[in-house]
Amino acid sequence: MTSLRFCMVTTFYPPYNFGGDGIGVQRLARAVAKAGHEVTVIHDVDAYGALTDHRPEAEPELDGIEVVSLRSDLGIVSALLTQQTGRPVVNRKRIRRLFEQGRFDVINFHNVSLVGGPGILAEGDAVKVYTAHEHWLVCPTHVLWRHKRELCTGRECLRCSLHYRRPPQLWRHTGYLDRQLAHVDAFIAKSRFSREKHMEFGFSRDMEVMPYFLPERAASDAAPGGPSPHPRPFFLFVGRLEAIKGLQDVIPAFGEYRDADLLIAGDGEYADALRALAEGIDRVRFLGRVAPGELRRYYEHALALIVPSICYETFGIILIEAFREGTPVVARRIGPFPEILETCPAGALFSNSEELLSALRGLQSDAETRDTLGRVAREGFEKHWSEEAVLPQYFDIVRRAAERAGKRGVAAALAQEPELSREHIS
Repeated sequence: MTSLRFCMVTTFYPPYNFGGDGIGVQRLARAVAKAGHEVTVIHDVDAYGALTDHRPEAEPELDGIEVVSLRSDLGIVSALLTQQTGRPVVNRKRIRRLFEQGRFDVINFHNVSLVGGPGILAEGDAVKVYTAHEHWLVCPTHVLWRHKRELCTGRECLRCSLHYRRPPQLWRHTGYLDRQLAHVDAFIAKSRFSREKHMEFGFSRDMEVMPYFLPERAASDAAPGGPSPHPRPFFLFVGRLEAIKGLQDVIPAFGEYRDADLLIAGDGEYADALRALAEGIDRVRFLGRVAPGELRRYYEHALALIVPSICYETFGIILIEAFREGTPVVARRIGPFPEILETCPAGALFSNSEELLSALRGLQSDAETRDTLGRVAREGFEKHWSEEAVLPQYFDIVRRAAERAGKRGVAAALAQEPELSREHIS
């Protein structure tokens, strides 16, 4: 196999990240490196610092991965200039120099909103791929959650940006974004649903569909995690505590549902409001942040994972995390969740409190069905969302992009990667 040089460009990268997109980039970078390629990650610490005062310690990376952290003396001003102009105003020269010195074969842009905006897409001479972890290409606030209160069904971008207390991006009302997108050879959506939303909101380029994946656990971590961490039967929520995650619709249900507890793993700006809502309901327990190793025991012993998001997610990493542990899910009938449960029918969907309660009762009262769903979940994870299932899809997307771009050497090198089963291509 011929080793290639990949560059991952992203605003956020662990430990300088907030959500699943940075972790997804890290997983991809590590998988590509394990496949024998060299990987450079470029991310923006100023952008992270613009949103939090927390200063995490840098983490060691795998051999074959170099992490370049962009910093400037301007701090938040650097991120603001990029947000307003759509260009890497402060870091353009350094990014250009990194691209020139790196001689990359493939540049994969991820969330570039504050690391360079659309202007960064013109930089570099390589096969260029853009992965849409959010809906930033069609939404200034990234999430299609209009005015911080409702699903977006039509553009009101200027007023909506002001509701988010973000300066409007005037460049979005010109042809600038489209001109920059012309430099990209392939676009990746994380679900069919997200691809359709991009099209609905005017995105005119073709998009491949490639889901997130999770690595298999190391052999040393393959054994079950031990006894249940909670004395009563329980359902589990894992995620950031924000209004768009929908827990405010689930907590009241446990005022009525008395046969199991609701354990909430996570923290966030909406935590106080949720604690107030749960006051007097002793079956709702807030765990705060739970370390990944400890979280596994909660997944293993949960009756199901509840995923009640009320916004348009691009995928649903939390669902496949549950599937990896053989845990069924109960998810809101919205966004990509029906698509995931259609691919792997290891749970139930709900649209209202009655359907939610019915799903909870059904899973708790029928242990045989629950065990069957757990096996379906685990098998579905291995087939559709394991690293071994998804990484060949990635290399195939890049290979075909290289062929379209006339980069025959890159295409030939990627043709040596393991064959991709056609059933995985959406």
